[in-house]
Amino acid sequence: MQPLQPISPIKDSILYEDSHILLCHKKSGIPVQTRKLQEKDLESLLKNYLAQKNSPNPYLGVINRLDQPVEGIILFAKTKEAAAKLTEQLTHHKISKKYLAITSTPFIPEKGTLQDYLFKDGKQNCSKVVTSDTLGGKPASLDYQVLSTMENHSLVDICLHTGRHHQIRVQLSHAGAPLLGDMKYGGEPARQLCLCSYFLAFFHPATGKKLTFCVKPQNPEFQVFSHQIKSAITHSV
Repeated sequence: MQPLQPISPIKDSILYEDSHILLCHKKSGIPVQTRKLQEKDLESLLKNYLAQKNSPNPYLGVINRLDQPVEGIILFAKTKEAAAKLTEQLTHHKISKKYLAITSTPFIPEKGTLQDYLFKDGKQNCSKVVTSDTLGGKPASLDYQVLSTMENHSLVDICLHTGRHHQIRVQLSHAGAPLLGDMKYGGEPARQLCLCSYFLAFFHPATGKKLTFCVKPQNPEFQVFSHQIKSAITHSV
């Protein structure tokens, strides 16, 4: 049996916790869940954290997921009842998610909706835009607004309506504006993939109260847009 991880590093990333839910700011590079042996994932780190708080065999249900290179807010349920209620909200589109992204090229037009059909290639771990009659193709939709453009890079605010595999990365690339740091889909090299799930809103599974959470991207590539990001967060709360 592997020793428990120390509390402090993962505790610092926790945004909110009560007896029903836990929210965490996932760093880029760490998977939410993994089947690879000896590779740490967010779920196991948080379970170890809860176990060290005198909660043997803690329950932790993953409600929303992010790709390994993407940072941002992850919502977990600490009971099966909370997981069921939150999953129902997710199914009925009552959980709102917004992302900040930096594109490798200016994104034109500056505001709009992207609607495509995406096909996931599990063997290659990638997705692509296909026609509506393609077997296995699924509809994907998002709204976007360009907040600023500097040095041929655009900061984009994205409201996601569906949750397809690599959806934002594929749709923006198909629209001619691949993400900075996303070489898989034609983006320019960067230290990290420039995509952050910065906003999450939902109803508490026990109280019914609407909760809203925002985070600032930790990726240093976003620093040049710090003023615009601050404004986006202020208007989202």
